[in-house]
Parts: sequence; C-alpha cells; structure tokens
Amino acid sequence: MRQQLTDQPGPLFLLAPPRSFTSLINAMLGQHPQMYGLPELQLFVAERVAQLWSNDKQSFDKGVALDPIRRHGLLRAVAQLFTGEQTIESINMARHWVAARIDSSTPDVYRELVERISPLMPVEKSPSYVSKPEFLQRLIETFPNARFIHLIRHPMGQCKSVMNMRNGMFALLVDSVDYSGEKAILDPQIAWHDFHLNIIDFLDQVPDEQWLRIRGEDFLNDTDAYLRRVCDWLGLRTDEDAIEQMKHPENSPYASIGPVNALFGNDPNFLRNPIFRQGSIRMPSLEGPLPWRPDGMGFFPEVIEMARGFGYPVENETRRAAS
Repeated sequence: MRQQLTDQPGPLFLLAPPRSFTSLINAMLGQHPQMYGLPELQLFVAERVAQLWSNDKQSFDKGVALDPIRRHGLLRAVAQLFTGEQTIESINMARHWVAARIDSSTPDVYRELVERISPLMPVEKSPSYVSKPEFLQRLIETFPNARFIHLIRHPMGQCKSVMNMRNGMFALLVDSVDYSGEKAILDPQIAWHDFHLNIIDFLDQVPDEQWLRIRGEDFLNDTDAYLRRVCDWLGLRTDEDAIEQMKHPENSPYASIGPVNALFGNDPNFLRNPIFRQGSIRMPSLEGPLPWRPDGMGFFPEVIEMARGFGYPVENETRRAAS
C-alpha cells in the first residue's frame, strides 16, 4: 500500500538529453512509496492535444506532432491509470480517451493525469522537453511548484549511446550535424551541448530550492546516498524500505515491452532489461578523437568547457592531480 502525502506537491521532471540514464533513474524514483513513475508522455511539446495527434507534415517539421511510436507512453499511462492494466483492449480505450480530449490543452490533460495519480508525486522524463525552450517553459507555467532534476551524463558516454541507436538516427532528427567542413558529419555532441544549454537557461528562472543538478555516473556509483539525497530534498521517506523499493525499477508497470498496439513509451533497451545492477562507471576522457567522426576531431571547445563546468575532468588534469 503506497503512503499518501499530506500536502500534494508538483510533479518531478528529469531534464536531460536522451541516453542519459533517464529511463532507469526515472523508474527507480517512481518506485518510491510516495512517488509514481510515468513513461514518456511527450505532452508538453505542443499546446493542444490535436497538434500531438496531427498527421500534418508541417506539425512534424516543427517537432510538435508525435509519430505513432512516441504516442505509446501516453497511451500506456492512460490505460494503466484508468483500467489498471495494459492490454490491446485497454490501449484501444486509451485512444478513445485521447480522442475525447483532442481539443483540450496539453496542460489540462497533464493536470487530469496528475489528479488521477494523487496523492502520489508524478515523476516524468520525456527527453523531447529539453529540445526547445518553449517546451520547458510549459512545464513551469503549468506547474509553478514542480521540482526538476538536471541529469547529466558524460558527453562521450551519452554520444556513443546515441550513435549506437539506429545509427544515430536521433542525432539526425534533431539536426545534430556539423556543417563546418567539406562534408556534413553527424555529431551528437552538438545536441548534447545545446540541450544542456536549454536546461541551464531554463533553470536560471527557477527558484534554487526547486531543482538539483546530478551527474548520472555519480548517482549509479553511489546509489543509496543519492536516492536518500533526492528523497530528503523532496521531503519524502528515506527509510531502508523506501530505498530498497527504489532499487527495483523492474517492478514499474511500464518497465517492460507493452502490448502490440503500444510497445514502447520508454527506451527500448531499458524495457528489455530494466534490472538495476550496482556497478562502477568510469569517467571517459574529454580528450582525443571521437569514434563517430571520420575526420579524427575531438570535442568542440564549448563542449569541453561545459563538461568541465559539470565536474568532468580533462584527462591530463586528472593525471596532474594524481602525480
């Protein structure tokens, strides 16, 4: 039985580019007895539901309309929250639920889901929210008391992971392309930098007490300490039972492949293997050529500067400190 909150807080949003440990950490936090981990709803990329469900090419080009796969998270959440299960039939019901709200604003639909989850604190992490400042602005305008975790992954690890998924298709979709040379080169470090810059600029307008910045490697290397830190910041339980529940993200109703008419709603790799395994993640170097660039170039200076600001050392700095 999940414990009820006495004062209903705003949602918790994880802000990060894709492939930044967001699926795992979102599911872990969502298993806290006082929280509810959602799949990727994608709602705040548009002002109205009709835009999300549009088949108009112009809406797709603006990054507002959702392709059918990116609708899966909302459909799975609606099916689970209103029928208690995710089946072909309940997903079909969820489609009717969305259709009945096709003229509604996305903030109104999100508030309806939050009311359904109440008194638990919703946790969500749609990476698309960080791709444009106006998407982020909708979060704070809809929920002025929302909390935010700026989740960071080293650019080498995050970019490699992006390039390993469908040959870097996500980088292509967000125009993360270097046009400075004779040939255009797909380079995910551009999106890594620009998305984090969007987050930094957004958080500058958010009160300090409403956000945390956490490196994903630190979280996963010292999980118990970071789980307690986050829960203490949120004013939630930090006892051993609560911490233990969060170390079982596989217990989330969204931590598996869904029914055939809504398979995803989260990173497919996570859905296939949602088990948390304590380990030790080593920090890669910020120096040297990048494996996805055929020209042998390394990270751009602005990427290195930003990564250093997040606490990631350049390799020769690490060697000097150790000598």
